[in-house]
Amino acid sequence: MQYWIETLGCPKNHVDSDKLAGLLVSQGYRLAGSAEEADLVVANTCAFIEAAREESIETVLELAERKLGSARLVVTGCMAERYGDELAAALPEVDLVAGFGESFTELASTPVALRKRSTPAFDLLNLPRPATSTPWAYVKIAEGCDRRCGFCAIPSFRGDQRSRSTREILTEARALQAGGVKELVLIAQDLASWGHDRRRAGRGEAVEVLDEGGTQPLIELTQALSSEIERVRLLYLYPSGLTSGLIETILATGVPYFDLSLQHASRRMLRAMRRWGSGERFLERIAVIRAADPDATFRSSFILGYPGETEDDQRELLAFIEAAQLDWAGFFTFSSEEGTLANGLDNQVAPELALERLREVSEVQDAITARRRDALVGTRQELLIDSPGVGRSVRECPEIDGIVMVDPSLAVGALLDVMIVASHGTDLEAVLA
Repeated sequence: MQYWIETLGCPKNHVDSDKLAGLLVSQGYRLAGSAEEADLVVANTCAFIEAAREESIETVLELAERKLGSARLVVTGCMAERYGDELAAALPEVDLVAGFGESFTELASTPVALRKRSTPAFDLLNLPRPATSTPWAYVKIAEGCDRRCGFCAIPSFRGDQRSRSTREILTEARALQAGGVKELVLIAQDLASWGHDRRRAGRGEAVEVLDEGGTQPLIELTQALSSEIERVRLLYLYPSGLTSGLIETILATGVPYFDLSLQHASRRMLRAMRRWGSGERFLERIAVIRAADPDATFRSSFILGYPGETEDDQRELLAFIEAAQLDWAGFFTFSSEEGTLANGLDNQVAPELALERLREVSEVQDAITARRRDALVGTRQELLIDSPGVGRSVRECPEIDGIVMVDPSLAVGALLDVMIVASHGTDLEAVLA
């Protein structure tokens, strides 16, 4: 029996797909060469914003057309969890809509009533995963989120934060390392708060950890992993969790890459979003990091057009983008989500205006990114060769940022010193030093 998984959305979904693949392999499946050859076809969907939902539906319908007539089609992931009943009613092409933790391997041999929700049988966080074909891997260290940001529906279907134990994470990391992985990318909805749900005994409220008092479990986990793995990279850091201790720990890993979940720079808008911070506080934190390591790399994401956003807020965001000089940034227009605070707010921003604001800030950031990439020409960097002709320094996160083009003959998985010789927009070109 053969399987095929089509994955949409963020790196967290890609980890879930890896875990599902590991489960299927343990059940006797093997990976098909394409969806057209598989006996079981799975669509792992995204439901974060409207555009992602539309892409997910289009992908499901495309898979329904491509698959073998005898193959079973399963929809899982965020859309399945959030809109399970509606999807089941709207997509007769699908054999099963299975939410998180619902087993669907019985589809291989046993007729199952269409759209019947099965009893939860496993936890995606701790499923096995197959060996990776790349020298890097995402590792999800927690599921869910204790925060209730005004725009985000994820806690409504992912639930409160559930942190994996250090033992579970180290076991997975060591297995990946044994399979040739040299870079681990830690991910969670709120990475800096990893372990706090365990300390709070599940009381559910988000804890602000900004500096002082108590401990931050992520520090100890990062130190443990970096003592065994060549590269450890952290994604999705809520800004209030970026403590002095965590900054020092990240810098000590040798991967001074800071992916900060900022969302806006206007304090007024951040309060409306139920978020911590302000442009001024963010700039102070960035300055502290650059003082410690001028070569530190920064990435963030921002929402344009949140209800009540004004031209003054836009100007404040533009000023922040200019001052922050981030290496990488993603911009998204606001998407109104059912069950969120923002869904019922007045002063909705017209989509056309939100898109105009997005284009304005993107133009500024694109120029900044290009200048920062140009500045790397003539420098020496250590690259991890991801695939023939493609490498990354610590400045580039896999699948998200630019790449470094190298000689295709260089061995995949090698860590090599190179000289950057050219810049091509977001990508660089290098030769062996």
